[in-house]
Amino acid sequence: MPSILTVNIAAARVNPDKPDLSTGIDKRPTGDPVEVREPGPRRGGLGSGLVGDLIGNPKFHGGDDQAVYAYAREDLDAWQIELGRELPNGIFGENFTTCGLDVTGARIGERWQVGSHGLVLEVTSPRTPCRTFAKFLDIRGWMKTFTEAATPGAYLRVIHPGTVQAGDEVELVSRPDHEITVGMVFRAIMGEPELLPHLLVADALPDKIKQKAGRHA
Repeated sequence: MPSILTVNIAAARVNPDKPDLSTGIDKRPTGDPVEVREPGPRRGGLGSGLVGDLIGNPKFHGGDDQAVYAYAREDLDAWQIELGRELPNGIFGENFTTCGLDVTGARIGERWQVGSHGLVLEVTSPRTPCRTFAKFLDIRGWMKTFTEAATPGAYLRVIHPGTVQAGDEVELVSRPDHEITVGMVFRAIMGEPELLPHLLVADALPDKIKQKAGRHA
């Protein structure tokens, strides 16, 4: 059964790209149950969907459409081999490090029931790389390397609030009948614009991506 391997919460630190700002990209596993709720709008809201987590730059991160970020341990393991370095859970800034779940292959709008305490999440979009991500990992050419690999992990919105902790099982409770996956959206945004018009069938996409796709229809 797919599961949450660890739940990761930010250890606030100085942003390596913008030293005048804090960043929450450095996330560490916690053994405690964590409350997950809708954070509200990106600007003026609560930031992360996880209580106690930090969104350092609300201009680009956080808000309802990016309430939770999930990344597969299997993809981290592949990166460990390619990069020749250890990558602990949370190092990509993910809130959930998953096991047994094809996160990048998830369809936009599919819903996950996480654990047994009410939490239901909906897949919204891929993560796109930023300078803070590259500076934090300190890997030359990382943004290009990450983009070419096209295993970005998924952002999720909160459909029903609840609590989550390490070991919780993830059940797919609904899946739309289109074929638009997180990986396809990532490729469309990051270098294959010919795919953009096809994204419009995915109603659960954030408005910003829908608008971009609409301009290419």
